[in-house]
Amino acid sequence: GFGRAAEPAPLVPQGLLRLARRSGQLNLAGRGLTHVPEHVWRINLDTPEEAQQNLSFGAADRWWEQTDLTKLILASNKLQSLSEDVQLLPALTMLDVHDNQLTSLPSALGQLENLQKLDISHNKLRSLPEELLQLSRLRSLLVQHNELSQLPEGLGQLLSLEELDVSNNQLTAIPTSFGLLVNLVRLNLACNQLKELPADLSAMKSLRQLDCTKNYLETVPPKLATMASLEQLYLRKNKLRSLPELPSCKLLKELHAGENQIEILNAENLKQLSSLCVLELRDNKIKAVPEEITVLQKLERLDLANNDISRLPYTLGNLPQLKFLALEGNPLRTIRRDLLQKGTQELLKYLRSKIQDDGPGPDAEPPVTAMTLPSQSKVNIHAITTLKLLEYSEKQAAEIPEAVFDAVGTNPVATVNFSKNQLREIPPRLVELKDSVCDVSLGFNKISSISSELCALRRLTHLDLRNNVLTALPEEMEALKTLHTINLAFNRFKVFPSVLYHLPALETILLSNNQVGSIDPVQLKGMDKLGTLDLQNNDLLQVPPELGNCENLRTLLLEGNPFRTPRAAVLAKGTAAVLEYLRSRIPS
Repeated sequence: GFGRAAEPAPLVPQGLLRLARRSGQLNLAGRGLTHVPEHVWRINLDTPEEAQQNLSFGAADRWWEQTDLTKLILASNKLQSLSEDVQLLPALTMLDVHDNQLTSLPSALGQLENLQKLDISHNKLRSLPEELLQLSRLRSLLVQHNELSQLPEGLGQLLSLEELDVSNNQLTAIPTSFGLLVNLVRLNLACNQLKELPADLSAMKSLRQLDCTKNYLETVPPKLATMASLEQLYLRKNKLRSLPELPSCKLLKELHAGENQIEILNAENLKQLSSLCVLELRDNKIKAVPEEITVLQKLERLDLANNDISRLPYTLGNLPQLKFLALEGNPLRTIRRDLLQKGTQELLKYLRSKIQDDGPGPDAEPPVTAMTLPSQSKVNIHAITTLKLLEYSEKQAAEIPEAVFDAVGTNPVATVNFSKNQLREIPPRLVELKDSVCDVSLGFNKISSISSELCALRRLTHLDLRNNVLTALPEEMEALKTLHTINLAFNRFKVFPSVLYHLPALETILLSNNQVGSIDPVQLKGMDKLGTLDLQNNDLLQVPPELGNCENLRTLLLEGNPFRTPRAAVLAKGTAAVLEYLRSRIPS
């Protein structure tokens, strides 16, 4: 007879749907979906498949006692649109469709009247539908990394909003109705094209965190000073020429204003900031620090790196809470270079000793020399030489500039942080650091495969590759004999990478939010040092009882998988109880 072609495996396993009917939560992240199957939208309407097969039901499987879907995660797929059928899930409180290719949203979204959290970030949206403004219970709206050039004028109608992130878009203005968002606690406007902020923002009485990093702001409206709840204000990478005046912000704890064009620190402005714990002013053009800096009695971190400061008030040494003071990259005349490298406490001790010697501070103007001022240089050499850290993160860069590696010279580098960029491969020149580097962070990029360069880093102990698009690890990674922590969360692994079984020093494997379908308990038992194994939110349909023999495991995380046993009640009791339960199931 004619053989029938095998049907392709369903994109959404029945086991997951069964679990979702019981828990009210469905996680379909990273499954390569180009559309959402109709039976997902109809999960609470249609009779389940297993009911039609006339099976006998245990108490746990009574589908007619199902829970309405309240959480739906469709992140990291290939969706270009969402169906109007989303309205068939009226109980949804959380909808997460971040990291897709959506160019628009269905108007039916406005009918999800119970929705409290909506994550539509990392898509290609050019506008938001007016119907969105009907979501009166919405508390969190995440729209970062899209292509929005404007926001709906009526956005202020979302009175329940507590968190709003519209960073990394192309916004040139903010609707004046924003002032109505009196419950908003966090507002992120970073990485847009804003030239000014509306004074109406001052009406946000609950706002604690405002991030305006990387815009084109030249001033901050004086009215903003009345935001009495503000605790953190980020103004980095703008065009400010002076510190903002914030007389009423009595709770302000952090002010970040690095990479601007600030030349003068106004003593009056400093006096208004008496609660400040963090003042970050690196990479500006500040020439002098006023004596009045000592009114900031709660200051714990002061970053003045890469400015044009030639002298310091010795009274800086009297700030009682100061734990971190960065001054590298300034043409300081009165403080020797080697003293700067000894760290904050030694520096403060020196400044205090000079108060007794000298009275209030050095008055003589130092001569102007023809040296290049550090506000013109970019790579953080100080971090390389004193912290052994090579950092180029959060730049959205497609590759690491040659200058970053050139800056290392012969200095030994122990830690590399290239996270939060757009890298598609391991930077080839990483291999130059193989004799010293032991900690590499490449998380939040778009890396799809591991190259031989990484396998050459024989001293590596920590490797962070989370939030990439990896599907496999090469066998050559066996060479990393000293690796004891690897983070592979939020990738695209469908099978447990077998090379991990052959890394004897591994203590921690973080593999959550992938699509791993099985594990080999015998090989895992051979990993003597393994203490932490995180497999949450994968596709494990069963947990092998022999896993119970891995008695070295102190932390085993299995929540969010479609297996039936161990049940949630057992998982909730912790690792020791889960291992004991599994051992009891081993056939004797």
